[in-house]
Amino acid sequence: MNDTLIADFEADYIIIGAGTAGCVLANRLSQNPANSVLLIEAGGKDNYPWIKVPIGYLFTMNNPKTDWCLKTQPDPGLNGRALNYPRGKTLGGCSSINGMIYMRGQAADYDHWEALSNEGWSWNNILPYFKKSEDHWAGATDIHGAGGEWRVEKQRLSWPILDNVMRAAQEIGIPQADDYNDGDNKGFCYFEVNQKKGRRWSSADAFLHPIKERPNLTVLTHTQAERLNLENGRVSGVHLVKGKTSSQQQKVYAKANKEVILSAGAIASPLLLQRSGIAAKALLDSLNIEQQHELPGVGENLQDHLQVRMVFKLENANTLNELSHSLIGKAKMGLQYAFNRSGPLSMAPSQMGGFAKSSEDFDTANIEYHVQPLSCDKLGDPLDTFPAVTASVCNLRPKSIGHVHLSAKELGAPPIIKANYLSHPEDKQVAIDSLKLTRKIFQANSLKVFNPEEYKPGADVTSDEALLKSAGDLGTTIFHPVGTCKMGSDEMAVVDAQLKVHGLSGIRIADASIMPTITSGNTCSPVIMIAEKAADMILKGS
Repeated sequence: MNDTLIADFEADYIIIGAGTAGCVLANRLSQNPANSVLLIEAGGKDNYPWIKVPIGYLFTMNNPKTDWCLKTQPDPGLNGRALNYPRGKTLGGCSSINGMIYMRGQAADYDHWEALSNEGWSWNNILPYFKKSEDHWAGATDIHGAGGEWRVEKQRLSWPILDNVMRAAQEIGIPQADDYNDGDNKGFCYFEVNQKKGRRWSSADAFLHPIKERPNLTVLTHTQAERLNLENGRVSGVHLVKGKTSSQQQKVYAKANKEVILSAGAIASPLLLQRSGIAAKALLDSLNIEQQHELPGVGENLQDHLQVRMVFKLENANTLNELSHSLIGKAKMGLQYAFNRSGPLSMAPSQMGGFAKSSEDFDTANIEYHVQPLSCDKLGDPLDTFPAVTASVCNLRPKSIGHVHLSAKELGAPPIIKANYLSHPEDKQVAIDSLKLTRKIFQANSLKVFNPEEYKPGADVTSDEALLKSAGDLGTTIFHPVGTCKMGSDEMAVVDAQLKVHGLSGIRIADASIMPTITSGNTCSPVIMIAEKAADMILKGS
């Protein structure tokens, strides 16, 4: 394209994706009234009622109103199964449909990033960015911030069965934790959540809605980025398709005077680069896309947390299973939430977490538990009718690596998401050891009052071979894809430590795709941090 291309929209900064990171960037870059900002979101407004109710994740995931409803490729590590792969399709992105868990990961995660030639990304460097946006329920400390936009609260209910799981873990040497976010997240305790007075607190709630009337900020919803416009090695704008339905759609062009910031997430960001001819030539040739810039790492290095969901039937326990099948229980839950925003409708999907070592081969906790007073075959299915608890366990630092590729060059073609779960020998061993450790927890004295009976995979599954097969049968994503436009200086890196795309000017990437390795925990708040640091670098001209 040449300089005569007529712009339908023009701004200093164009942010592609009004999700977890994009809302932060829009807030920070538009604080200076001299900066014009255009924020582009492919989904719609976040006014679907179930977005705001914490338990509403059951109705926003796998719902085309709020989720792209993607699927992985059938995976040998999952015994040939394909998985639903939820990604937010609304203002706030995944923060509008996720589990609301506030988690930073371990200090060692970020020190490792810096050791991979990413100067400025160590724990000590990034902690101020976590604190900058944080509004922690306990106030400001050396570790936590207060007064920021990103609200962190205690959960508004507890369950006796979960309290006893925590005691059982202590019996086998896993301590009770005080704070998962001080850089060392070992132990068991209730998760802290991104909620405000019992309602979900998304990135859009925190960063976008309070500033949406700024005259220098324009927000376009139902607008998809088709491809980037390159001129002599510089990204100068974005070709867009605007309109909610096919009959309403029109192609428009947005010109960036300073920078385009790609914040569409670990799936959509590499796909846009690939459609724009920025990727490995072999991949682009197979799609009949003319290459504009060679970057072989685009779409590679996909990492995700695979959770293996063990289920235990219980006696003498109150769980959400029974409440959900009782008219009185349903009425009670509705009244609790209507009057004081408490009760099960205020629940995050997982109330209690635990971090432990699957074996002594690891220096720090390498597995994470999400413990839930409920059970079902898969997310979105009706809950079981019997009392039960789910102990989901995931490998925090998987060695199995996948990729995200276009299936065709046309906008809207489904992506090829190949996760390669459990393909690495270490991941297989961690899965086996994690199931064995979970059994030890549920055999402890503190849980005998509930007489737990292993329902999935079942106590008869004992050999390592059978346990690995069960991990493949029960394993599912915990919705943390990262790494597909990784930061670094090696030949597969896509961005540098300033998040600038290698070999191009006028473009940065700021979302989960830039993580060189996955963080040791839930990934939403690390993405908030990445956006804060990106905005700071942009405004400082670095």
